Amino acid sequence: MLQVVERSPMLAGSVLALASAIAFGLTTPFVARAGVDVGPLTTAALLYGGAAATAIVLRPITARAGRSFVRTDASRIAMVALLGSALAPSLFAWGVQRAGATATSLTLNLEAVFTVLLARAVHHEPIGRRAAMAVVAMSVGGVTLALDRVTSFGLVGLLAVAGATLCWAGDNTLTRGLSDNDPLEVVAAKGAIGATITGALALAWHEPQPSMPAALALLACGATGYGLSLRLYLLAQRRIGAARTGSIFAVGPFVGAAVAWTLGDRDLGVATIAGALAFGLGVYLHVTEKHGHRHTHQPMTHDHAHRHDDGHHDHVHDPPFLGEHSHAHAHGRLEHDHPHAPDLHHDHEHPS
Repeated sequence: MLQVVERSPMLAGSVLALASAIAFGLTTPFVARAGVDVGPLTTAALLYGGAAATAIVLRPITARAGRSFVRTDASRIAMVALLGSALAPSLFAWGVQRAGATATSLTLNLEAVFTVLLARAVHHEPIGRRAAMAVVAMSVGGVTLALDRVTSFGLVGLLAVAGATLCWAGDNTLTRGLSDNDPLEVVAAKGAIGATITGALALAWHEPQPSMPAALALLACGATGYGLSLRLYLLAQRRIGAARTGSIFAVGPFVGAAVAWTLGDRDLGVATIAGALAFGLGVYLHVTEKHGHRHTHQPMTHDHAHRHDDGHHDHVHDPPFLGEHSHAHAHGRLEHDHPHAPDLHHDHEHPS
């Protein structure tokens, strides 16, 4: 039997989640600028149209990294598209025009809070003491930002953005059930469905047509911050679960806030800075969390991308196969003790 490789199970997933966060965070201030005088539905359609285009372009040059869709995935991908690529970006586009890029970027951290709570409620992912402290710190950060704008119209914008983060958190929770699918297929389906829904509604409600520069800018933001970012996010979620991926993804809003500051959005009061510090503490607590105990894997057969150096995949190939690959394979019963994250093989129950 292969020995478990002595490395942090969070490392590979954390790097992917961090890259996803940076790709998303970089686009937020540019969406705020390019979306001026563009309706929220049109903005959402262009963002996820760009995401779908990214998947289509990458498909011929990117190896398949998971199973293909089956009929039972249809309802889940439809809900993911409705929440994550229709409702969420529409609320986000409406809110960012009213709350400003800096405050909006920081408020996006609430997605991590909602994702952790939903992952616990739906998938029973464990929340230890550090994770609970992180959720509290991020919640305090969100309330602090809201109080900073309680006397301005920006509060309504922040509430819309908070609603978007709740929708994206629901999307993240549902997407965990697709984490063993090929991520480019998920990006393509989610982007195409979301862009179709919001584009049709934008036309029905006669939203103004965007200028060519604005449309191209929003498509580019969608390709990077929603297409490439989502692919990386799905690969991370496969390795470390919904809660931890969502937590590390909370780095993205800080990237967005920094870019917004550089571009001249200096809307940083004392309360906003305090909220940013609270969010930063929450991110730190999540990223530095460790989890390990004796656990049992029950026999199962499934199909997903895997490697043979992780201590869980010891089946034989003839000739031998190195690196990540995907096919149907069986696992026997295995009991061992090692650090792990709530990935596809570690969704076991924990004592309350």
